[in-house]
Amino acid sequence: MSPLNKKKLDKLRLKLDKLDNNLLKLIKKRSNLVNDVLKVKIYKKEIVDKKRIKFILNKIKDKSLKLKIDQKITNRIWKNMIWSFIDYEKRNFKKK
Repeated sequence: MSPLNKKKLDKLRLKLDKLDNNLLKLIKKRSNLVNDVLKVKIYKKEIVDKKRIKFILNKIKDKSLKLKIDQKITNRIWKNMIWSFIDYEKRNFKKK
């Protein structure tokens, strides 16, 4: 790689690192909201809501199309995020 391209790559990686930090802050906010949602659920079976999951994934698909983002990427990200938070909810569910 040429020195010029190396410099460009380093700058781009710095931007990606900054963006990753912002994503982590958003994930923290989402985690707090999921904790609030978990407090409202009475039964463990309420954790997985397939209708809601389908709705979210369809909404993300539509928004991805409008924003010209690769749908496969956003679908995978959201599926992973949803199931990761479902796992979190199951691990942290406390019967009332």
